[in-house]
Amino acid sequence: MEQILVLGGGAAGIAAAISAAESAPAGTKVVLIEQNPRIGKKLLATGNGRCNLDNTGISPERYFSSDPQTMARMLGSMEDPLQWFHSHGLLTRTDPEGRVYPYSNQATDFLNLLLYWLERLGVEIKVNCSVKSITQKNGSYRVETDQGQFTARSVICAFGGQAGPQFGTNGFGCELMKSLGLHVQSEYPCLVATQCDKPRPSGLAGIRAKAAVTLTDGEKFIAREEGEVQFTDQGLSGIVIMQLSNYLKPKGGPRRPILHIDLFPSCTEQELVNILRQRIKLMPGATAEELMTGFIHKRIGSAVWKATRLPGRLSPSDLPTLARTFKDWQFAGLTPLGWQQAQTTGGGMTLSQVDEESFMVRSMPDLYVVGETLDAAGSCGGFNLHWAFGSGITAGRHAATHLPSANHKKR
Repeated sequence: MEQILVLGGGAAGIAAAISAAESAPAGTKVVLIEQNPRIGKKLLATGNGRCNLDNTGISPERYFSSDPQTMARMLGSMEDPLQWFHSHGLLTRTDPEGRVYPYSNQATDFLNLLLYWLERLGVEIKVNCSVKSITQKNGSYRVETDQGQFTARSVICAFGGQAGPQFGTNGFGCELMKSLGLHVQSEYPCLVATQCDKPRPSGLAGIRAKAAVTLTDGEKFIAREEGEVQFTDQGLSGIVIMQLSNYLKPKGGPRRPILHIDLFPSCTEQELVNILRQRIKLMPGATAEELMTGFIHKRIGSAVWKATRLPGRLSPSDLPTLARTFKDWQFAGLTPLGWQQAQTTGGGMTLSQVDEESFMVRSMPDLYVVGETLDAAGSCGGFNLHWAFGSGITAGRHAATHLPSANHKKR
């Protein structure tokens, strides 16, 4: 009996196992191996338990990789996860930003549907089973685990990355790739909040504000995002900050990263000066704190005021300085938080080592690498799960249909 092993029970591994099982010749055994007590643990946490499983705005520009050209071709050639979900009975809903969720808004419902297909297709699941090594011999692979040795014609590696160790991830996938002689880009936390030392926004923890945020390297522009910023005890968070954190890689990233927060992106600096001038006329003799009332969150206004180092009462000559700071409140000394706070992994196995249409390792036939282990990190909003599911579905189908005995498909 021919066998396909899928190593890793996250999004990519589950998709690969289902895809392989429904595409393989009759009699083929598909085994899914997971080191945790259950599969899909991290999937349950996505989208705050709602499972933001895809996005309708998929494009190469929403991903980060050291090889963006190869990544774009792989993204274009992989199977469409959303169509695949629908063909397997999932009803979805899409929000105005293009984020796709199960119609029930419950990650558990989605996972239960995937578990149904694994059971229906006869996929064997082994949990609490940690992979130790992979070796190739005589046209097959031997996988050593703490539950013994497995032999398979094809192996799909879906180990994930280092982000979210509380969900059972540990970065083993990239270490294993290195042991096989494959090249791995240095990994770093992505989609993560950022510490700021210059200044540290004390007294603002938990406050949110709509803003446009620009990341620069000194004076050099890198990227701009617009949306919600959340202040923390250590620095800055929120979707826009997490998006920009993807650029803060330790090797090749900005040397002097600075975040510039524009709290009034719909106004020019001069328009903001005029608004402040009208407030002085409306509230003569008011203190700076009083002038902020009804204008912006009291504590944000106070923090911006302190950053300007202006006196306690505004004069018309102070307005350009205040407006400039509202439009360009700068934070430096940036340090992304660690793996436990990160949503995904930057870096990973370089894409040029993988066939663009199948995710098979070029130098090791019938060995596939999918998901977060690869050097492709997406933006917030379902982009990383699109990559995970799409690569898993594609690799699973290719592995199944390229077995020597493959002469028909089953469902």
